[in-house]
Amino acid sequence: MARAGTKALGALLAVALGAAGLAGCSSTGGKRAEDRAKRLAANGSAVNTPHWTFAMVTHSGAGDTFWDIVQSGAKQAAAKDNIKFVYSSSDQGDQQAQLVQAAIDSHVDGLVVTLAKPDALKAVVAKAVSAGIPVITINSGAAQSRQFGALTHIGQDETIAGNAVGEELNTRGKKHALCVLHEQGNVGLEQRCAGAKEKFTGQMDNLYVNGTNMPDVLSAIQAKLQSDPGIDSVVTLGAPFADTAAKAKQQAGSKAEIDTFDLNAQVAASLKNGTIGFAVDQQPYLQGYEAIDLLWLYRYNNDTLGGGQPVLTGPQIVTKDDADALLSYAKRGTR
Repeated sequence: MARAGTKALGALLAVALGAAGLAGCSSTGGKRAEDRAKRLAANGSAVNTPHWTFAMVTHSGAGDTFWDIVQSGAKQAAAKDNIKFVYSSSDQGDQQAQLVQAAIDSHVDGLVVTLAKPDALKAVVAKAVSAGIPVITINSGAAQSRQFGALTHIGQDETIAGNAVGEELNTRGKKHALCVLHEQGNVGLEQRCAGAKEKFTGQMDNLYVNGTNMPDVLSAIQAKLQSDPGIDSVVTLGAPFADTAAKAKQQAGSKAEIDTFDLNAQVAASLKNGTIGFAVDQQPYLQGYEAIDLLWLYRYNNDTLGGGQPVLTGPQIVTKDDADALLSYAKRGTR
């Protein structure tokens, strides 16, 4: 659905696994998939395999709508596959590791985990693998996934996604960009900014903010824009921060374009009204759905996808031209 010529460098993988279809490019097809998932949840699964329990443990902080979309996909796949889905998260690496250990101790049948802070997760993921629990990583940690013993990784290559942003900024004639990192120590965020800087022909500065405190995020971006009026683009690394950056721009009297990684209903609406220039969609719904479905396939049929190589769900550059098509999906929580 992205416009022609966009630099969507990742593979947009929408593998039709199992009996249920994912939301398609037509509103009719998407409605059918949504209705089917509701019927499955109400009337039982589409399969007769054992009622396995799969746990997902992510690095999400409180209030991050991105992970609501991931969970939406995971829950719909779980309903189809007769799976009990258990979700937990912490943006602190040591606490995330404790949550993974708790999942191991409860003898889950499959585990989905993010590796935003891989050093904190390495030992406990190894424990899961040693305990015979199949592990799939999603979203972050593609470089470490196979090394840690996971079956596969589902997400976008963050460096490639960053490259796409740098090239899009070049296409738009930008000269001085600000990359806003909202979580210290998150390797995926660092890769995004580094990838953008690699391809961007202008100047790119990094700004570190405390993503758990939106008033601080707003004041930090505002102060940076006021002190450097030459900044003509602000790139946020998560959808919830784009709206805050737009407010900071307004309060600073800046003319900088606001661009962002990730998509939600607010971002889709902001693309439509021109508040945001472009967004990078990595399809979080697909990450959650495929993680659960692939674990089910592994337990049921010893299937793996991609030969252990990452299964890419993005990046896809989306703009105002795409907003109408995406808005209905974003409002229901699947894009």
